Amino acid sequence: MVNVAVLGYGTIGSGVVEVLAKNKEIVKEHTGDEIRVTRVLDLREFPGSAIEKILTHDFNDIADDDSVDIVVEVMGGTRPAYDFVKTCLERGKSVVTSNKALVAAYGPELIRIARENRVNFMFEASVGGGIPIIRPLLRCITADDILEISGILNGTTNFILTKMYNEGSAFEPTLKEAQALGYAEADPTADIEGYDPCRKIAILTSLAYGRFVDFEEISCTGITGITSADIAFAKALGKKIKLFGSSFKQNGTVYAEVAPAMIGPEHPLYAVEDVMNAIMVTGNMLGNVMFYGAGAGSLPTASAVVSDIIVEAKHLDENIKIVMEPEKMVLGDISKATSRYFVRLPKDAEVSFPVEEELSLPDYPEYKAFLTGEMTGAEIAAVSEAAFIKLR
Repeated sequence: MVNVAVLGYGTIGSGVVEVLAKNKEIVKEHTGDEIRVTRVLDLREFPGSAIEKILTHDFNDIADDDSVDIVVEVMGGTRPAYDFVKTCLERGKSVVTSNKALVAAYGPELIRIARENRVNFMFEASVGGGIPIIRPLLRCITADDILEISGILNGTTNFILTKMYNEGSAFEPTLKEAQALGYAEADPTADIEGYDPCRKIAILTSLAYGRFVDFEEISCTGITGITSADIAFAKALGKKIKLFGSSFKQNGTVYAEVAPAMIGPEHPLYAVEDVMNAIMVTGNMLGNVMFYGAGAGSLPTASAVVSDIIVEAKHLDENIKIVMEPEKMVLGDISKATSRYFVRLPKDAEVSFPVEEELSLPDYPEYKAFLTGEMTGAEIAAVSEAAFIKLR
């Protein structure tokens, strides 16, 4: 019998309990043992629920319980999650989390503590929700030099950009619709300003190159500056605008950023619509592989959490090596990386950059737009009055 405690009985925590109950026999078949939820921590009461008799409001009830083998942290945020997770690892309990903020801030330390105590700290659900990406990156794509990781890592922004593209709507009313449908929080800042995918690409980059990448050092631009005009020009070009979290090698230097990108039908992520997420990994030998699916939601995310539980249950008292060294990776200055760009300018603005294609639209006579040749980020940022989006 493997005993599991769950910290937080919200959307994901309740999903974990449901998956373990509904797929009990499948889980047992994979682990060779029964996995049972014996404690749930939450501040609220759940009278009449399946967890009523195992509910506690005191974390120490879990920390002091030697019968608990694995702890699932799905509370979110860094405090008190960090303190709880650290305590559990130090007391010989393996931990599974879906908490991207926790992993992005404290991943190397918690991985080290797990290793020192011969337990495991796993976080498959912290990046892609239900999409398996971390384990493939750590176990399956290990013979390659990783040249690029690019992803649509946030369902809220992808939903907004999809609606703007399909319906020609403006940003603000589309955001309000996303909030009404439950796809965006009352405070959507972390999504629309790109902070959420920024933490996710930091985690993936740290794992791809084995050293800690501080998300606060990643250039981050959200989608609040995307206008109906930009969408219309993208359509005229046969392209779409997506919010990308990316890290890539250019001339031997690793760069990372979160920013809108304009992509055509030839790009693997072009068809990723609505709230779906996708991540493309490029290896020097493998080429491109893509991981696609639900990037959030109760049961998809819980499925990824339970997959980690199964792995940890099969390796009790045995640490599975994860390399994320605490020494920070020095990222290249993104303003020095080169790319082609879509540029939108007022009609009477001066053009002072290399142009590959020019276009105008009758519905937006006040603007002219261009596709540029290769330019650095610093060069395009210096163009007066320009709104620009990187071409991928």
